[in-house]
Amino acid sequence: MAETKEAGLERLHAADPAEPALLIGDSDVMRRMRQMAEEVARSDVTVLIEGESGTGKELVARLIHEASARAERPFIFVNCAALPEQLVEAELFGHRKGAFTDARADKPGRFQLANGGTLFLDEIGDLSPKGQGDLLRVLEDGAFRMVGGTDLVRVDVRVVAATNKNLLEAVAAGKFREDLYYRLHVIPITVPPLRERADDIPLLIEAFLVRFCAKHHRRVKRLTPEAMRLCQRFPWPGNVRQLRNVVERLVVTAPGAMIEPEVLPDDIRRQDAAETEFVLRAGITIAEAERRLIEQTLRQVTTNRAEAARVLGISRRTLQYKLKAYGLLK
Repeated sequence: MAETKEAGLERLHAADPAEPALLIGDSDVMRRMRQMAEEVARSDVTVLIEGESGTGKELVARLIHEASARAERPFIFVNCAALPEQLVEAELFGHRKGAFTDARADKPGRFQLANGGTLFLDEIGDLSPKGQGDLLRVLEDGAFRMVGGTDLVRVDVRVVAATNKNLLEAVAAGKFREDLYYRLHVIPITVPPLRERADDIPLLIEAFLVRFCAKHHRRVKRLTPEAMRLCQRFPWPGNVRQLRNVVERLVVTAPGAMIEPEVLPDDIRRQDAAETEFVLRAGITIAEAERRLIEQTLRQVTTNRAEAARVLGISRRTLQYKLKAYGLLK
């Protein structure tokens, strides 16, 4: 499997040479997520990829495809949020000539185009109620009829879906079919938000800097330690996609080879200014004060535990012990 995985990763990177891999990272959550994706790739089981916008869900789907036995077959992308309800059936299953006014010729649907490969249904939580019913039937039966057709069509397709919504909440609210949810939720994979893997930010920034300096014909640029610290402390609501866009902007606009804090976007600098104070009220215990100090240091100064231990003046082993004692390991 190791050779298959490496070949899959190489194809993934080669597929879009203008885009650095958004899945770069050595954090525990990223290693576990990649390991799960690579394990899942060995089978044809349906996968539901969950995560906020901008985290790289499509790239996870491509990783699964490229590390699978289907890698040489098509990877077909469908944005479910962009499918008008009246066209869902024709888009997914195709149509016969004359099926409706503009059907001047037979047209295969996304399932036919993905035959032998992978069909990636992005933003599945935005699929219309009718589309949900149509999708459920083909997932259960493995067959469908084209719009205007009578013959049963069977295809060999591996379905991977993704969503930035909480589908269980959508099920409870009556906005998503419960039976479809459980049909898709065979193996869930969660892509963590960037704020939960701040240790990966320097690696991502370095990859983006190399790529965009080459793309825009700029000399190699680097962030100063202080600028990097500010980036690691910022919560990045737009996740890796936002980080990528910020780095490209800095490559184009920063005047020097070293990117200083002064040229970072205002929201990153404002976030830092708002979090520089640490206030304790009188009357709390020393243990509570220590717990808050450790928590604030990891949240606002650095998420790197070795660096946090140095800042706090304790050993990393002592920090690990205190994290466990104060329930701060997560």
